[in-house]
Amino acid sequence: MTSGIRATVAFANPGDCPIANASSAAEGLIEQVSTSVTLGNDVGSVSEFMAQGDLSDVPGVEPVFSYGETVLYRTAHDTPATCPCETLGEFDCPVHRYAAEDGVLTLVFHARNFETLQSVMAAFREQYSPVDVQRLLQPPLEGSPEDRVFVNRGKLTDRQLEVLTTAYEMGYFQRPKGANATEIAAALDIAQSTFTEHLVAAQRKILADLLE
Repeated sequence: MTSGIRATVAFANPGDCPIANASSAAEGLIEQVSTSVTLGNDVGSVSEFMAQGDLSDVPGVEPVFSYGETVLYRTAHDTPATCPCETLGEFDCPVHRYAAEDGVLTLVFHARNFETLQSVMAAFREQYSPVDVQRLLQPPLEGSPEDRVFVNRGKLTDRQLEVLTTAYEMGYFQRPKGANATEIAAALDIAQSTFTEHLVAAQRKILADLLE
């Protein structure tokens, strides 16, 4: 069994997520959520959450019973996916924690590997943009929590990623160098000045995440 990856992602526009919609009417943060997320073509799974406030006007949310001023609500999941929670179910990614406040949804979930995570994030960006990736953790982890940072390779243009990858593979960052700037530029069929421009831009973006 692999350890997988735990991701924390926030959505300012989480589609038709009833929990996020409910948080706009609720009094305070919604985070006590119990769920059985739809897997593949299965139907009939539900999420239940505790909230205060009048949620009678929130579509798809029904009260179950109350604990004084706090009410247990229930919402049903169906296909096709219309919110990030249901999208995770299509990729068989279990949710670790929900949090919703003022319409913003934050999900902590587990992906089996980076390939699954990339597919999930591609679906998220297509359906619920903008997507804020707040943290990625892959055990075993070393160092303090402050040392664990997410480097967003998506900031790089295709050309910047190609230049950075080629420079790394040809040994540009080794000591002694496996190849110099002239040789790598020739391999990429670009001018040396263009190679340097793309490489510096790529390094600046990566370092901005690493040293933030």
